Amino acid sequence: MGCCPPYLGLLKQNITNNMDLKDIQNLIKFVAKSGAQEVKLETEEIKITIKTGSEPAQIENSGLVQQLQSIPVVPTAIPNNAPVATEAPQKEEKPSDDEHLITIKSPIIGTFYRKSAPDKPSFVEVGDTIKEGDVLCVIEAMKLFNEIESEVSGTVVKILVDDASPVEFDQPLFVINPS
Repeated sequence: MGCCPPYLGLLKQNITNNMDLKDIQNLIKFVAKSGAQEVKLETEEIKITIKTGSEPAQIENSGLVQQLQSIPVVPTAIPNNAPVATEAPQKEEKPSDDEHLITIKSPIIGTFYRKSAPDKPSFVEVGDTIKEGDVLCVIEAMKLFNEIESEVSGTVVKILVDDASPVEFDQPLFVINPS
């Protein structure tokens, strides 16, 4: 664990001050980029083990193991002049200039899936009416499938990512016309 002591020192300080999801995501990114096989951080309140490869990240708090399961998405309004960029190898599309449209963004990095299984129907299609709490997609991160739920009710205007494509943190996934 001697690859980057200053960062890990700051991280240990954050753990004792109630580490949040963003700190954990940053740690996962750091471990993935560093090439380390395993990183363990432990304090009196929390124990984190991140292994690259076959097992998901684990967080232990007072002896209980928790895994990140379902992460709600915070919607963001699209400004008039902001184009919606995708990293998928597809034609770049921009939503209409209506400022009332809402963009649903990825809360984590991973692989985007529109279906729960290859033989199942997609969670949503363009034109579908959705309600708050409806599952829009799943994102696989470290062998864990995270359901991405809608925080708004409305109609799906665009799906910005191809099925089984890698997505980055904060990457636009869906454009919703709220109702």
